[in-house]
Amino acid sequence: MKDVEQIEFAQARELLASGCAFVDVRDAGSYESAHIPGALHLTDANVGVFVASADKAKPVVVYCYHGHNSVGGAAYLMERGFEKVYSLVGGFESWRRSAAA
Repeated sequence: MKDVEQIEFAQARELLASGCAFVDVRDAGSYESAHIPGALHLTDANVGVFVASADKAKPVVVYCYHGHNSVGGAAYLMERGFEKVYSLVGGFESWRRSAAA
């Protein structure tokens, strides 16, 4: 299996602007409190539907709190046939700080 490519805020922002799918793997309360615009909250309850219905050729950025769990989430999607999957370095906290700067 390929290694998960990790990307920084600037590249993630470009991917978001181009219509790339963003997947938030944090807990429901954190997602409800704040998330990257347009991000899908992916949970154990809906991951099967996402895997079955998503366009696997479309790039996906996975993020968590600080960029650790998202690597596992990205690897999971890659194992299920997604072609371009990225993990956001520093997770949502990095996004929040960089977007506010």
